[in-house]
Amino acid sequence: MEITKEITIGELLNIDTGVIPILMNIGMHCVGCPASAGESVEEAAMVHGIDPDELVSQINQYLAENK
Repeated sequence: MEITKEITIGELLNIDTGVIPILMNIGMHCVGCPASAGESVEEAAMVHGIDPDELVSQINQYLAENK
């Protein structure tokens, strides 16, 4: 499965909670916050000053390696 930057954090976590360390390592310590669950990966990345395309790439690499 490959994700896009439009997926919400909540949907992403439903797919694989193993992405939590990726999010935490770039400063997204609010992954458990109810508000973040409705944010897209792109919105969350922008709020934290992260390139959303790079984040999606990291997540997709993780997902591909951990099928």
